[in-house]
Amino acid sequence: MKTIDPAMIASFAPTGTLRVGINLGNPILANEDPATQQPQGVTIDIAHEIGKRTGLPIELIPFKTAGNTVDAVKNGDVDLVFVAIDPVRGADISYTPAYIQIEGAYMVKSNSPIKKNEQVDVAGNEIVVGKGSAYDLYLTREIKSAAILRAASSQAVVDDFMSGKGNVAAGVKQQLESDAKRYQGLRMLPGRFMEINQAIGIPKARPQYQKTTVYLTEVITQLKQSGFIAQAMQRHHIEGAKVAD
Repeated sequence: MKTIDPAMIASFAPTGTLRVGINLGNPILANEDPATQQPQGVTIDIAHEIGKRTGLPIELIPFKTAGNTVDAVKNGDVDLVFVAIDPVRGADISYTPAYIQIEGAYMVKSNSPIKKNEQVDVAGNEIVVGKGSAYDLYLTREIKSAAILRAASSQAVVDDFMSGKGNVAAGVKQQLESDAKRYQGLRMLPGRFMEINQAIGIPKARPQYQKTTVYLTEVITQLKQSGFIAQAMQRHHIEGAKVAD
């Protein structure tokens, strides 16, 4: 096994335990096991593999939203997170290359006159999106004419939408489709409005963050090439996402 620089490990996990922020707001990455209430999913499998390779004990710290997960790594409360690559977050977070690509999609009421993505960014339209999510950050940059209404979390988007907020819902395609099963009279717009690259992120505030990022890049590249990521996605029944190139 490759020898790991002790100074890098001390920078990576200063408490001696690798504290991993788990975003439960994206079901493709992680969710709670209904029987044990413990996090499970692709990101948990990757976290344990990193722990095994570094020899560090792992502490999984779950968060309900991506925004809370990002705040925790910025504040130094966790050492590693699995979140979408975004230039705004990149001011404080150093990313590996992507390991999974996910589609962001729109949903409307069945009787909506909106038929395609290009019709969404129009004055008078209101898009409901999870506050602080990758979709929120993206739409905040890209939407010029429609208004953006922020739900407390990605899981709350469809409920807010059905309670009368907005006329378009935005988020992870699978999350919207899953939540929509609780209601009638909804339809997805065809295609996607964005493709989201999910990566490992670590705080730039750490002294050896660049060296740590290089190390984690090597790990994630190996896990993609070996089939580890694809097998984890299959094991956790993940659809609508793909292993990143």
